[in-house]
Amino acid sequence: MTTSRDYYEVLGVARSATPDEIKKSFRKLALQFHPDRNKDDPTAEEKFKEAAEAYEVLSDADKRKIYDQYGHAGVRQGGHARGFSNFEEIFQHFGDIFGMGGGGGRSSIFDEFFGAFTGAAPNSRRQRGASLKCQIEISLEEAAGGTERTIEVTRNEHCGECGGSGAAAGSSPVACPVCRGKGVVHQSQGFFSIRTTCGRCHGEGKVIERPCRRCRGAGAEKVKKEITVRVPAGVDSGTQVRISGEGEPGPRGGPRGDLYCIVQVKPHPLFERDGEDLHLEVPVSFTNLVLGTRIDVPTLSGPATLTVPARTAANTVMRLRGKGMPSLRGGAPGDLLVRIAVDMPKKLTRRQEELLRELQNLDDENVSPERKSFLGKVKDLFGT
Repeated sequence: MTTSRDYYEVLGVARSATPDEIKKSFRKLALQFHPDRNKDDPTAEEKFKEAAEAYEVLSDADKRKIYDQYGHAGVRQGGHARGFSNFEEIFQHFGDIFGMGGGGGRSSIFDEFFGAFTGAAPNSRRQRGASLKCQIEISLEEAAGGTERTIEVTRNEHCGECGGSGAAAGSSPVACPVCRGKGVVHQSQGFFSIRTTCGRCHGEGKVIERPCRRCRGAGAEKVKKEITVRVPAGVDSGTQVRISGEGEPGPRGGPRGDLYCIVQVKPHPLFERDGEDLHLEVPVSFTNLVLGTRIDVPTLSGPATLTVPARTAANTVMRLRGKGMPSLRGGAPGDLLVRIAVDMPKKLTRRQEELLRELQNLDDENVSPERKSFLGKVKDLFGT
């Protein structure tokens, strides 16, 4: 599901809301619209996913900044809006705010509260596997044009001997003798009955009596895998590229998590990046600044001709439109900003020095109006 409503409106918070206010609002909506509490409301499921999508963006400072600036188009075109497809994915992604432990499990107060409405075991749904992270380094040219990288990751795979069941060949997991396959146990304390996750099977409802010799009952083993990562044009350092379904498999046949590759763009010897704009400093001789000239400047797509008008001042910034970085969000590309620096010679030939002396004498004889005005002010101030 992908919402078209304003994320702040979905969560019922102001655009200036603090992270704690956003978290509190999402938690309240998640409890309000959970399907187990709204069996007769067909819209509850969509509202639940809509709130999760809004929180996924607004709870992340970088994604929230992009959303505030570009709206839905910015977070979707940049791959920042997740768009949850099922509840397990939401529980896996936001387990921390519902009190869930690590590893993707749902055995928590949240599970037990909602499990009371359904009578189902806390882990009756298939658990999603853990997501993985990697880092890749690319050049500025690759960031501008997009690229591919083949990386090697070490991840858990279903055991080749037991197929991920964790049970030895010829056997299968059996119903837990403690909870009798329910995944939960009830303990009576006076007038109250407390429902907790089974400590023997950890909510699975099944136990392995004869573990697989190869994986020792884990159902998984470490395997090296080569994965091709497609990096879109316009990425910057810190951009996360998500490869769906390339994380670790979920326990007992659950769906895979995702692989997140964090991009690092190497510094460039000529260009400095500022968002989608590039900055370049070009040295130009004093005479060319005075008389004007045409120079070839490098760009990421090849050399471009830049006209420097006569009497251009040092440190003037000239703009080559569209010669910067492409937009990751599909907008217009940035510009190349060329700063004109004076190329001051370290050594002069005798002839160069003679010509400069002659020019100096001419300057003293022909004082410009600007200099005359300045000298007049100095005379008025100091009397000399």
